[in-house]
Amino acid sequence: MSRPAAAIVILGTGSLATARRIQQMYPASLIYGLAERVAGADRVYTDFGDNLRQLYAQDTPIIALCAAGIVIRTLAPLLMEKGAEPPVLAVAEDASAVVPLLGGLSGVNDLAREIAAGLGIAPAITTSGELRFGTCLLNPPSGYVLGDVELGKRFVSDLLAGEPVRIEGHAPWLACAQLPERPDARLAIRVSSDARAPTADALLIYPRNVLVKLTTAVTAQVIREVLLEANLAWQSVACVVAAETMMADAQLRDVASELGVPLRFIGSDEDLAPHSLTWREPEGAVALGVAPAPVVIEHLGRARGRLAVIGLGPGAAELMVPAVKAELARANDVLGYETYVRMAGPFRDDQVMHCTDNREEMQRARHAFELAAQGRSVVVVSSGDPGVFAMAAAVLEALHASSDPRWHSVDLEILPGVSASLATAAQAGAPLGHDFCVMSLSDNLKPWNIIEKRLDLAAEADLALAFYNPISRSRPWQLGVALEIVARHRTAQTPVVLGRDIGRPGQTLRVTTLGALTPDQVDMRTMVIIGSSTTCTFPRVDGREWVYTPRWYGQKPE
Repeated sequence: MSRPAAAIVILGTGSLATARRIQQMYPASLIYGLAERVAGADRVYTDFGDNLRQLYAQDTPIIALCAAGIVIRTLAPLLMEKGAEPPVLAVAEDASAVVPLLGGLSGVNDLAREIAAGLGIAPAITTSGELRFGTCLLNPPSGYVLGDVELGKRFVSDLLAGEPVRIEGHAPWLACAQLPERPDARLAIRVSSDARAPTADALLIYPRNVLVKLTTAVTAQVIREVLLEANLAWQSVACVVAAETMMADAQLRDVASELGVPLRFIGSDEDLAPHSLTWREPEGAVALGVAPAPVVIEHLGRARGRLAVIGLGPGAAELMVPAVKAELARANDVLGYETYVRMAGPFRDDQVMHCTDNREEMQRARHAFELAAQGRSVVVVSSGDPGVFAMAAAVLEALHASSDPRWHSVDLEILPGVSASLATAAQAGAPLGHDFCVMSLSDNLKPWNIIEKRLDLAAEADLALAFYNPISRSRPWQLGVALEIVARHRTAQTPVVLGRDIGRPGQTLRVTTLGALTPDQVDMRTMVIIGSSTTCTFPRVDGREWVYTPRWYGQKPE
């Protein structure tokens, strides 16, 4: 049974029991529940349509526990190409029906059969070819690729009209199919890596059994020409292989991307010996290795390691940017302060969590590079934005200090998040609507006299101020001193916003003034925003206050 990392999307608690039954069949899948309606979901969302379309755009298989019509209307604007869509199914919330909707060429009917078997019901398969022949000829198994979808549809139509067929080549998945086979049939299913011109009477299926080994980076066009000379189909290319010393070569990555195949790296040619390759064109920059069966990419060398430093935002799932969600889904390893790692979950059984103390940032960064250098996909987690008093700088500092070429060959990316200052400001209105300064009051990594000097200059410059790490048990006095410094340049009526755990359960937001603010009103989980001389407040209809710093300065424009 295949086990896709699907999204099981539900609208209410009435669907949760069925969702859990499906999740038991596919443990890597996550349950997405509508916020304020579903307790106990793995992920929450606030808008059904936006959530479903985002999952579809990310090529995530979707199992929606709702009416089929809702799913179809929601995804209709995205339905462009049949051959490039993930499986989408509708399942009745009482587990009485399973209806495959989209992804006929992505195995949706097989997925429907598996789910139906697990629920003890019959799937609602409507595809003529699968009903007649017991298999989808246009959806060959992993390791094989269909030559032409449109010609394939015509081919299947001829079969359904009563034409017999013959099978040329090794197609073990068709052994149990109910095909009308005849040795002299006009129609043929050809399974081969040979280059052939497409014709209406042949269904061309290519095994992914050809490796392209490069000793220097060349263009994709050069590779296509070498394949043509060797009479090998480009559709049979399984991957591009190169030496580990070429791992950082950007042109090499571009070539693999243009060919639409993975890029793998080897220490020496001995790493290829277990694959029983027959070599063609071995003398030039491009060598072609043909395996007797489709290549299992995971058993061939290793991938270029990836390290992503991500920001979770303030904590609420809906404030996490889509790119971060996608990165978490693809990760092999997740590193970070335990509180933040738990916020990023839940994780699949095959994902490894590496939780460390919040003070072990450099050790964490080095560990992340060691894992990524092994070819793994690694995520380092920060709350808020990783570049604001968080792990992005630590990761880059570790890389800057290292001379290890494996570390410098890692695919490193920094993915932003909504910082605590911006999340708090948004809750209050727009206190950071003009020039502002963001500072950490922690003197763990910088001297307090530097903090005092910067505070004084920023307050004198009349910048709105956002304080991270304002106070802690080990630093109880610094905030009081900071407020005294700011008070030299601000009136006692200056608006102050206190946001505690914004974006997390139990969040609180208070608006006070600089004169009324005392350190005991603040803790380590509080964001402190002090307005400039132009920051204003006015009442909201709910009895609270809006706070904003106008875009103009000095005299208001006409």
